[in-house]
Amino acid sequence: MLERFLNQTTFTSQEDFIKNFHVDVPENFNFGYDVVDAWAKEAPDKVALCWTNDHGVHHDFTFRELKDYTDRTASYFQTLGIGHGDMVMLILKRRYEFWFSIIALHKIGAVAIPATHWLTGKDIVYRNNAAGIKAIVCAGEDIILNHVKEILPQSPTVQKIISVGPIVPNGFEDFRKGVLQAPPFVKPEHPNRNDDISLMYFTSGTTGEPKMVAHDFIYPLGHIATGCYWHNLHENSLHLTVADTGWGKAVWGKLYGQWIAGATIFVYDHEKFHPADILRMIQDYRITSLCAPPTVFRFLIREDLTQYDLSSLEYCTIAGEALNPAVYETFRQMTGIKLMEGFGQTGTTLTIATFPWMQSKPGSMGVPNPEYEVDLLKTDGTSAAANEQGQIVIRTTKGKPVGLFKEYYRNPELTREVWHDNIYYTGDVAWKDEDGYYWFIGRIDDVIKSSGYRIGPFEVESALMTHPAVVECAVTGVPDEIRGQVVKATIVLSKDYRDVDKEILIKTLQNHVKQVTAPNKYPRVIEFVDELPKPISGKIRRVEIRDKDNQKPRQK
Repeated sequence: MLERFLNQTTFTSQEDFIKNFHVDVPENFNFGYDVVDAWAKEAPDKVALCWTNDHGVHHDFTFRELKDYTDRTASYFQTLGIGHGDMVMLILKRRYEFWFSIIALHKIGAVAIPATHWLTGKDIVYRNNAAGIKAIVCAGEDIILNHVKEILPQSPTVQKIISVGPIVPNGFEDFRKGVLQAPPFVKPEHPNRNDDISLMYFTSGTTGEPKMVAHDFIYPLGHIATGCYWHNLHENSLHLTVADTGWGKAVWGKLYGQWIAGATIFVYDHEKFHPADILRMIQDYRITSLCAPPTVFRFLIREDLTQYDLSSLEYCTIAGEALNPAVYETFRQMTGIKLMEGFGQTGTTLTIATFPWMQSKPGSMGVPNPEYEVDLLKTDGTSAAANEQGQIVIRTTKGKPVGLFKEYYRNPELTREVWHDNIYYTGDVAWKDEDGYYWFIGRIDDVIKSSGYRIGPFEVESALMTHPAVVECAVTGVPDEIRGQVVKATIVLSKDYRDVDKEILIKTLQNHVKQVTAPNKYPRVIEFVDELPKPISGKIRRVEIRDKDNQKPRQK
């Protein structure tokens, strides 16, 4: 499959990768036809999707079956009046109907808008009206169905609401019945052009309403580097990415690059995260490759790994937030596997990564993906030298990279704000060492300015994570009349420290940070919580902590 898109498919060094990696983009590329259906023709009996849930139900779908189901689903959508350019929201959790639906929408040239089931009715109304959503396909569960139905009077563009079951209330189309009864699929004569919108995500910033990140039809090709050369997948791989389908990480790790590589995607459909369950999945299904955010690995290493047979596991990657070196080292000691870090955004594909031929540096994101011309810009607009901080930017003088987003939909002003003069500004701050490895500092909004010093939250979090009392932590700045801001640590304690005197523990943790990092970076404020705010993707939402603290009276 790779030979369809690359002249050279194997690489032995980063120099080789930079020099020879180039994606050949076909005219009018469509992932549904050019990858899924191509595999169905080339290897029809190869398992594409290995799906199981927390009730013990299991399904394997071959590429032949996947083509059949996605054709049927595409035909069904056509009978509902869905076609080229129509916006369709998918609230499908980890249900296998997500894969049927998103590929079917690609095949008819419609726009898929994955969304998390955590959305409230207000959230759904905003998305419906902002994007002009025509149909919603959702999991048939009471809370989701109720939210979807109650917002219809406020969502004039929504013409169809569809449930995949098990519950299909009055007013909802029956997905399963419709797919079974759909007429034979007839491929549209011209389903899409390369620059048509195929996929869109709503992504929240620190202020304002969520932005609509629109991707074109060639976006999946940008994930060749993700699946083939970061996840290091091959045709015998069974890959698990821990992510809900409502988040961008799902198409990073549960769809595009994985099937281009010919790997089998493993999906564990579960309601509540239990690290022991993930370990059991790896053991029982002989999973070979795992990708998850640091939060997941932090919980995995607190389990007794000797109770599980993890011998099938060959490769592990990590993304979603910065990796604390302590997690890297502990996992390596317990399994012998190095965690290979990567970095990117909803608006990009893999941008910076540690590739298989490289020596990993614990805590470093790695080096730029040659698809992107990455630089670090200081506030004066000049490039940062080694060991200097700067904002991560992508230069687009040579044209838009394959994996970079098309635009913020219906918001040209915001698009120009972050992407102008042939530079896309990511909003993330990092520094680069003498070897060219990038090290994450934080979002521009997360950097703490205290008494004239700029403090990156990640280095304080890394210091805290080396103390056995800390399971998870988030470092933010809180308002202070004298210093502007002071460092605050919001901490989830390990069970062995929950009954310790909190005043003594605060002093202990503050002294620990002073010893591990610079004395001025210690957290002057420490709050202990049962859990940190984060969506099902596992990424800690520091903005929620900041918003809460900013509403409090300023400290003196």
